[in-house]
Amino acid sequence: MAFVISDSCVSCGACADSCPVGAISQGDSQYVIDANSCIDCGSCESTCPTGAISQG
Repeated sequence: MAFVISDSCVSCGACADSCPVGAISQGDSQYVIDANSCIDCGSCESTCPTGAISQG
């Protein structure tokens, strides 16, 4: 199951920089994860300073 980003996202970009497959991009109001590209590695979850990323 892919990871998801909650409304706690502050759009810092740390997660996008950590994603090895480029599945994270800036959305309208926060970063979003493309579930079809996400490989469930979890690298984004540990880099998020606000804890906004979790497994969906």
